[in-house]
Amino acid sequence: MSASPFLRPSLLASAIAIALLPAATIAQEETDQDSSATERSASMPRIEVIRVFGARNAHRHDETGTVVVLDREYIEQLQPLSTEDVLRRVPGINIKGEEETSIVSNFGIRGLSASESKSLVLEDGVPVAPGLFIGNDRYFNPRIQRVERVEILKGSASLRYGPSTIGGVVNYQTKTPDQGVLLTGRVGSFNMREVNVEAGQHGTNSDAFAGVVLSHAQSDGFMDKGYEMTDVMVKAGMSLSPEHRVGLKFSWYENDANISYRGLLLDDYLAGATYNPAPDDYYLQDRVAFDLNHEWLVSPNTTLKTLVYWSDVSRDYWRYNVDTAASNQAGRWVYTDDLTGNNRAFERFGIETRLNIHHDLLGFDANSELGLRYMQEESDDRRIRATRDADRTGTNDRHIVDSAESYAAYVQSRMYITDRLAVTPGVRIESYQQERTVLTQNGASAKTNNTEVLPGIGATYELREGAEMYGGVYRAFSPASNGVALDGLTDQQLDGERAINYEIGVRGRSGDMTYEVAAFYMDFSNQVVTGNSDPNLSQSNAGKTEHYGMEFAWGYVLGGGFSLDTNATWIPTSEFKSGEYRGNRLPYAPEWMANAALTYNYDRFTTSLTAHYRGEQYGDPSNVEALPTGAAGGIWGGLLPSYTVLDLMAQYQFNEGLSVYGSVKNLTDKRYIAGLRQGIYAGPERSFEVGFRYRF
Repeated sequence: MSASPFLRPSLLASAIAIALLPAATIAQEETDQDSSATERSASMPRIEVIRVFGARNAHRHDETGTVVVLDREYIEQLQPLSTEDVLRRVPGINIKGEEETSIVSNFGIRGLSASESKSLVLEDGVPVAPGLFIGNDRYFNPRIQRVERVEILKGSASLRYGPSTIGGVVNYQTKTPDQGVLLTGRVGSFNMREVNVEAGQHGTNSDAFAGVVLSHAQSDGFMDKGYEMTDVMVKAGMSLSPEHRVGLKFSWYENDANISYRGLLLDDYLAGATYNPAPDDYYLQDRVAFDLNHEWLVSPNTTLKTLVYWSDVSRDYWRYNVDTAASNQAGRWVYTDDLTGNNRAFERFGIETRLNIHHDLLGFDANSELGLRYMQEESDDRRIRATRDADRTGTNDRHIVDSAESYAAYVQSRMYITDRLAVTPGVRIESYQQERTVLTQNGASAKTNNTEVLPGIGATYELREGAEMYGGVYRAFSPASNGVALDGLTDQQLDGERAINYEIGVRGRSGDMTYEVAAFYMDFSNQVVTGNSDPNLSQSNAGKTEHYGMEFAWGYVLGGGFSLDTNATWIPTSEFKSGEYRGNRLPYAPEWMANAALTYNYDRFTTSLTAHYRGEQYGDPSNVEALPTGAAGGIWGGLLPSYTVLDLMAQYQFNEGLSVYGSVKNLTDKRYIAGLRQGIYAGPERSFEVGFRYRF
């Protein structure tokens, strides 16, 4: 039976009602998928020995918060161009789009601003933001072409990970190629061309494997924001003995994109213009990364997992300066011959280990986990002043080296109080030291340090067969980056952003219906909001903010091959409670968001019509409503109107080896504002794509 392409089943055997689960296929798919997962693990060792989520047949008490898992079949049926095309369909997640491939990441969870993510992004359990403690979290975003599965954890379930887990955790689990070769190709609007190759080889005794995933894509881009992307990932693993197995992953990524901070000026946007407002600006990015995993089965009840990781990311951002007066007169950006390269390189090394023990604790059956992490980060920030004639060659007038050294430890025990009730207390400690050195100021430097203690507790309770209540409370934090904590080479005495998070929910199924309802409350004691119009606010703790709301998911099998799946997010309050903006709503935090999908399955054919709604939202903390008409610099404010975008997708499986697929994105050609920065980012217009998959 074909599956609905609007959130695939949860991996929690009893928590089947996570967002948008197709209700009709629950029982059979759980059986089939658990079986296929067992067969897959037997034939192909997995190297992600530290993972955000457990096996498909995880115990019903394992996760004490809201969990959404999007598997490969769902991702393929959705036919996304980017990770954000997937995330925007998840309850509680808001996207601030800048271009259709999401080269940089902009999303917020549960009322946190989508322009300042306070959620942890991982790939195979490894942090992917170039700098967790030194900034910035936008400068690398994994390509969806390499992703096997997306896991989103919210609430107390995210306590095991850190830092920056206030909103939650998003983990992109990468593909491990099956035996043989899979070729995928796609073409589409804006002269988009994409090819992907997955090739794998497995040992005869299933004790070793190796594989490669190669992706190349290029496009003229919507609004002529062209890009050329190449991504190579090599994975291998083997069993050294019945007790030991190792794995490694090497990846190399390059992307040259014709994008900029600048958007359209208001008159051109209203006139429907689709030209690139910064035609000579370029974002050039390279990344090399290496992960090494080891798993040791110490005893039947004890496992030690260790992960060592290293990455090097470079990001050169070349932007031409503007003549503001001429731009105001022309109604569009007018550029000078002066070129600035804001060029940054990030290097990270980390080692993390987790000890899992199944034992008795205080007379209860328990699973405990103890974890340790050590990480070093360093960035090299150069500002190159050039000219059009010199073309990216000039004087380095700002050279800053930021570094951070951090330690983390946590312990968590899941105790089964009764057959229905499980309680999971835990505590995490994050300690870090940051340093900034300005080489263009004769090596002047400053340091600061901070330690955060983060306790939490969660619980699950089985109300009846097929229905479960869950909830928890935990303390979370997000560190201020070096540029804020050490602004002016002065220790600003900034603590991490602290929030107490609460969540309670229920999930379950009844016949052909699935459902989930969750309520949440996030109480910030000292949120830091950067990059807005108040210079003092970016150099001190902004004070108290408050966020609360609800998430809903409902699915029903209509019969005759049709199913309906929906979700909605309601956040009535996402508000500054102190400071200059007291009483204002946080930017990029709409009150309402919703998704719906009507899916039809017949034999080998699947089609789905999806709708995504985003309510109105403010572009900056001042909550000014009028969109700016001039070319003034800085962050742009204004009230972004609500919009609804429809997508139509279909695929047909000719045989076991060949399938074809196609889609129409933004079916009604809706004109909408995706975000503001130095101008208006228009959402992508209607586009068409068609592709194939063929397995040799």
